Amino acid sequence: MSGKKVIIIGAGLGGLCAAIKLKQAGHSFVIIEKLDKVGGTWAQNTYPGVACDVPVALYQFEFAQSIQWSRAYPQGHEIQAYAEELADRYQLRPNIRLGEEAVSAVWQEGERKWHVITASGDVVEGDILVGALGQLNRPNWPEIQGQDEFDGPIIHAAAWDHDVSLAGKRVGVVGSAASAVQIIPEIAKQAAELTVFQRSPNWVVPRRDVAVSAEESALVMSNPEIAAKLGAMNRQLIYENADYFFWQVFEWTDVARQAYTKIATTHLNSQIADPELRAKLTPDYPIGCRRILISDDYFPALERENVTLENTPIKAMTKTGIVTDDGRDHALDIIVYATGFETTGWRWSTEIIGRDGASLAEAWSDGPEAYLGITVTEFPNFFILYGPNTNLGHNAITFMLEKQVDYMISALAVMTDEKLTAIAPTRAAQDAFNADLQANLSKTVWSDPSCNSWYKTATGRITQNWGSHTRAYAQAVSNICIDDYDTLR
Repeated sequence: MSGKKVIIIGAGLGGLCAAIKLKQAGHSFVIIEKLDKVGGTWAQNTYPGVACDVPVALYQFEFAQSIQWSRAYPQGHEIQAYAEELADRYQLRPNIRLGEEAVSAVWQEGERKWHVITASGDVVEGDILVGALGQLNRPNWPEIQGQDEFDGPIIHAAAWDHDVSLAGKRVGVVGSAASAVQIIPEIAKQAAELTVFQRSPNWVVPRRDVAVSAEESALVMSNPEIAAKLGAMNRQLIYENADYFFWQVFEWTDVARQAYTKIATTHLNSQIADPELRAKLTPDYPIGCRRILISDDYFPALERENVTLENTPIKAMTKTGIVTDDGRDHALDIIVYATGFETTGWRWSTEIIGRDGASLAEAWSDGPEAYLGITVTEFPNFFILYGPNTNLGHNAITFMLEKQVDYMISALAVMTDEKLTAIAPTRAAQDAFNADLQANLSKTVWSDPSCNSWYKTATGRITQNWGSHTRAYAQAVSNICIDDYDTLR
């Protein structure tokens, strides 16, 4: 049997990783991407201050290291440039269809094929479908009474309007989580007045970001081979430290949580002198049950004379600004939503229809689940990257993506060796995997019933995160257990 024809939806880092390894394994592929450039979330998110909160040593693929970084933590535009570099280095561009959205993908049981229909009406046929649409790409627009009445611009951080100038304006930022702590210090430098509307405070730990000096760059360029060896050693040390973070923070151990609470509290106390402001910024929930934020400049930005932190809930918007529950009217020229992404609903832009008309959206209506976070019952030859329960509160998603792609490549090799035309996990295998996973997750701080987060549904089921160390995930996906699959020849 010759190589498979693979359709990849999404040209973010996951889709590019899949394309590279599929090409190396002798399979043909096409990537369908609705944006006009590669990079996925890093092409979409261009707000001021956008960056990754994972060290650059980890946030790149092990098989494709780059030296084009300016800081220890990569800037958003640099990661997008890294995606462009991957597309060029591995000669992927002839197989990438930019600016074309995949509207639906339908499994054809008789043909054992996937048919993907694009917005232009084209039908793309393939043996294998890869969903590389990610978890964090659907902006969460909050519903605020009167928001249609506001006279000024309303900008979402995930859809930044660079034509709107913030200089000398009265700006309100709604939100104080991951994107907010990056964007607020940058807005504070430009705005005449900045009001931050905080629903609840977050635990913040030091970032300790540093620039890569010209001398360090020159040393790398002088002997790339030695630099690569040293980089691999450094990467391994950072990886081990990041994986231990799971035990330190997320496993349900009082001693570890108290230690990390002290780190975060010390960071807050050292950067915020005003006791009233400090009280507003102190969370009342266990550290780790929501995303831990990493920043060196967020707290100092809140102490600027032109910045106000408002923790009274928002009541409504008016033509001229925001009214809080205490009746105060905050006059604003521009409102910025730093409210993150829609997560647990998993409303992909592409409709996925599997065997016997099964809809993935309906199958996931009560919360998404997959076998190993990669394959789904009743959806043959369908592989998901960054799927349900493969998000992390520690370490790097790029590590998980590599392991998922390697699993897919191994699965295609098994299909070739055993002359299989279609595979999909059995219901029993998928249920057993998720039962074990939820049992592990119940022992983590994320399951704390007093803490709501984007990691879990309204019913408390954790659908986003992996339940252990990344080493455990690598082990779980290291072999193909074909007995866990329904197969067709």
